[in-house]
Amino acid sequence: MKQPAFSLACPACGYHELYSRPLPECPRCGEEWLEARYNLPAAVEGWPAALADRPASLWRYRELLPIWDDANIVSLGEGWTPLIRADSLGLMLGRPHLYLKDERQSPTGSFKDRQASVFASMLKESAITEAVVASTGNVAIAYSAYCARAGIKLWTFITSRVPADKMREIMLYGSELVKVSSTYDQTKAIAAHFARTRGLHVDKGVKSIAAKEAMKTVAFEIAEQLPVALTHRGDTTTQGSRTGWQAPDWYIQAVSGGLGPVGVHLGFEQLLEAGLVDRVPKMAHIQVEGCAPMALAYRHGLDSAQAVRHPKTHITTLATGTPGATYTWLKRTADRYGGHFDSVNDEEAYRALHVLAKMEGISVEPAAAVAFAGLFKMIQQGLIGPDEVVVVNCSGHTFPVEQQILGQAWDRRHEVAGAVAESPREGLTAAISRLDRQTTRVAIIEDNADAARLLRRILQARGGFVIDEARDGPTALAMLRQNPPDLIILDLMLPGIDGFGVLNQLKEDERLAPIPILVVSAKSMTAQERAQLRAQTEGFLEKGTFTDEDLIDRIMIHLNGQ
Repeated sequence: MKQPAFSLACPACGYHELYSRPLPECPRCGEEWLEARYNLPAAVEGWPAALADRPASLWRYRELLPIWDDANIVSLGEGWTPLIRADSLGLMLGRPHLYLKDERQSPTGSFKDRQASVFASMLKESAITEAVVASTGNVAIAYSAYCARAGIKLWTFITSRVPADKMREIMLYGSELVKVSSTYDQTKAIAAHFARTRGLHVDKGVKSIAAKEAMKTVAFEIAEQLPVALTHRGDTTTQGSRTGWQAPDWYIQAVSGGLGPVGVHLGFEQLLEAGLVDRVPKMAHIQVEGCAPMALAYRHGLDSAQAVRHPKTHITTLATGTPGATYTWLKRTADRYGGHFDSVNDEEAYRALHVLAKMEGISVEPAAAVAFAGLFKMIQQGLIGPDEVVVVNCSGHTFPVEQQILGQAWDRRHEVAGAVAESPREGLTAAISRLDRQTTRVAIIEDNADAARLLRRILQARGGFVIDEARDGPTALAMLRQNPPDLIILDLMLPGIDGFGVLNQLKEDERLAPIPILVVSAKSMTAQERAQLRAQTEGFLEKGTFTDEDLIDRIMIHLNGQ
């Protein structure tokens, strides 16, 4: 099967030609940023009904992908990754419509497999048998796998800070690996010079057709999957377009050079133009503080970003210091459709990595954790409303935890007979490990099973706690009298005897009265009720407004008797 015709277009000067081969630059003006243009009505005719019988890969959308002939497709089953509701995170953050696009389940473990599939396919179609790429790790791994499958020799130029595990995987696929002891931006320049001297095709990242076209399939999948996910959860708070497809309110991704968000935005714009969705989502671009040229420029209201010459971050996959025209492009779309740029530090990213693993059972690499740290920050800033639908890109899976990722301060060992179990720990919440081992019994009194599970999981993830639970007032009082805890977490809306009744009985019991009580509730209270809480408890946290760190911090204070 051959797809409808498409053209290469130069957005700078308007030049266009029917596509026949990859072009390194515009023949008229020399601009390297080229785009593919389609006859959208003809290309999507019959969508979405026609997609129902197609394979679960990104090539299900092949009418809007830059390949003429299906015989040239190089695929390992990439795309159509799950869209997963983040139940515990959503409950903790008070954002019930929070979804994760799980790109970790791609063939080589990152969303770069999309890019590699389209890249290798376009080279195969043009009979190109040798190519060059510069990378901070994931691109080189993905390109190496797909070029091996396509029979294309690949030269990979990487920075010396790429972890050894990733270097070994690149070489496993038979790629030529060139390690450069410099920044990523300088590594790209060296790779480009090498390609020119050898007359080889070089990947140009966001400027290339393959990269942008591949990443837009993330948008296609989200729009197709989201209505099903919302319906499955009984969510009726949002309405999709007449086609049954739907765009979220927010799309959040960690950003290095900005390729992913550019492609995703193009995808949603094409869906909007084709009438398949009713809006383009607001997009949040999160960078790491040690290399955040886009976030800095946005913070100062600038339309162009100043280069960061010397990145200072251990998260090397995001250390692109020169975004060039990409920031200007993304800033323009943010001004038009709404959006945000921000940065988080390494420690915040590592903390988010642990929270996600411990709350949702999803392990991501530090670069992907940057997006979740940004999500936490945006919620604290009030930028994301409680009823908004949010999709975060889990762009890649974690790799074996090494010293360079977590450092000595994150290592915790528990020795047991005949074995040693290891698990990482976090900066602020690591203080829990210093608590007196005799003061670790916590009682959770909560009638909502999901809320109780979240509280229990937060405590379990920190270790060292014995947890008792009760779902109603009478059962709670009996439990507390039998096994007095060191701290009580109390909901106010309980069956049998409500939280205020439980409080009164506890304070009348000489043995239980000294136990610190932390109230966690969604109840709207009168001034009199608030006064009672101030007199009888150590604090109040409103459900859906606190993070795991807030809760642990409160517990640590009261267990230490501060």
